[in-house]
Amino acid sequence: MRVVIAGGHGKIALLLQRHLAGRGDTAVGLIRNPEQTATLRAAGATPVVCDLEHTPIEQLAEHLHGADAVVFAAGAGPGSGAARKDTVDRAAAVLLADAATRAGVHRYLLVSSMGVDTPPAPGTDDVWAAYLRAKRAAEDDLRGRDLAWTVLRPGRLTDDPPTGRVTLTPHAGSGAISRTDVAHVLAALLDEPRTTGATLELVDGPTPIAEAVRAAVS
Repeated sequence: MRVVIAGGHGKIALLLQRHLAGRGDTAVGLIRNPEQTATLRAAGATPVVCDLEHTPIEQLAEHLHGADAVVFAAGAGPGSGAARKDTVDRAAAVLLADAATRAGVHRYLLVSSMGVDTPPAPGTDDVWAAYLRAKRAAEDDLRGRDLAWTVLRPGRLTDDPPTGRVTLTPHAGSGAISRTDVAHVLAALLDEPRTTGATLELVDGPTPIAEAVRAAVS
């Protein structure tokens, strides 16, 4: 399987690339900064320098040709303002979907966030509110497309060691999840086409990942 991952230098993306490469798949990471290429190669991925905030759709589609799936794991990141939450967390996700359609790549996984179903409460930090709105808008755009999409909403992310056990349901409740477990769940979702059209929340739990994915589509 050839998988193109937007936001290739992010923590979850690097873990996913390492996992995919370790099981014999081909991982391609889209990155904005050419200085990050060595890190992706060390993770077993093929780096492609492509700034999703400034790349034309035609050029991005060229990078997607021959892929079996795309994963949007990009984000504006800590320290970015409200404007970049929109240009990265929403607009770049939309651009990737447009390019996937043009390149004939049908499978699309979107890493979103828990909490996007509820409008930000009055007094919410402006940047955090912009982030939630951007993630929800990216989800809404994807749901209107003729793509085999799956939305994954992780809980609070940690760098704890993975447990391999999770709760993966449409409404998982509040909780935390290690980034490594998120990466492993993404890989399992790529392997399960019956998760197409599903929006799933993810936190720590008692169920082995493979079993949790099977249960989510049963």
